[in-house]
Amino acid sequence: MFSSRKLILWIVLLFTLCVAAYVLLVYIPQRMAQQAYDGARQIGKDIREAFQFTPEVRINNTIVLQQQTPIFELATLSQKFRHEYEWVNTWLNSTKKIKITGTFEAKAGFDLRQQIRVDIIETHAIVTLPLPKLLSLQPQADYTFEDENGIWNWVDQEDRAKALNAFTSDAQKYADQAGFINQAKVAAEEKMKAIFEAHDMTVEIRYDENSLRDSKSQIPD
Repeated sequence: MFSSRKLILWIVLLFTLCVAAYVLLVYIPQRMAQQAYDGARQIGKDIREAFQFTPEVRINNTIVLQQQTPIFELATLSQKFRHEYEWVNTWLNSTKKIKITGTFEAKAGFDLRQQIRVDIIETHAIVTLPLPKLLSLQPQADYTFEDENGIWNWVDQEDRAKALNAFTSDAQKYADQAGFINQAKVAAEEKMKAIFEAHDMTVEIRYDENSLRDSKSQIPD
């Protein structure tokens, strides 16, 4: 039979093993998970402060934060540019021209109706963004017109309206090809990388190739 002293030692040993098992199997994993969740929430807060929206954040495929979007579009680039266009009309070999010059403000960025998601695996994050696009093109109402009348084909008010429409359409084509979208993409990536580097994390940024097609499908014909 065990002596009282040995029995006490066995009880102490069993108690110590139970405490150690609890710490190793329950407390430490819970503590690490809590720290990971707190870190993910802080990352979501940092992104919200930088971009004015909160993405969906996941840790090991578990959703920690739901996406919160107070606005529908996120412009990461706003660029003003001067544009020139010459409208030409010929009638009975008489040509009239209207040269228009004006300023536009182009905004490029992301459609927040598409999902923006952050997956965190230990110290590595994968950020999935929709493809950036030109969000808006706003004229600044500083147009100047230079009219050139033909011999019998003169510029009138209707011509100016047609010329202005063509001018705006041409500015749209220019903005689509001017690199504004790529600049918006680079600006977003730089901000994202800075946020995760501040948390001692590496980040990989991916783009949802289906997002642009889905966005176009929402535009009525």
